[in-house]
Amino acid sequence: MKVYDKLVRDRIPEIIEESGKKCEVEVVSNEIALEYLYKKLGEEIDELLSDKNVDEIADVMEVLFAIAKKYGYSDEEVLDVRNNKKSTRGGFEDNLVLKKVL
Repeated sequence: MKVYDKLVRDRIPEIIEESGKKCEVEVVSNEIALEYLYKKLGEEIDELLSDKNVDEIADVMEVLFAIAKKYGYSDEEVLDVRNNKKSTRGGFEDNLVLKKVL
């Protein structure tokens, strides 16, 4: 038996049981889930830094959306704020590194 103690996507227990295995899960409060989500974010960022692919980018985004939801923000609100900031301040497409302000 392997012990994980980590937050997993909602369908993972179902997928495990469909494979013929059993699993034990615990439903935690939003406060505790946030602690696990921040740990998960670190794991997903590490995987992105290692693998650098679109699946890992999507995993990081999914964790960020889950964190936002715990704070009461919808996916649309987060994307609207992102788009507004991008429109007023720009994105990161030009690879600009600010060195000094004189």
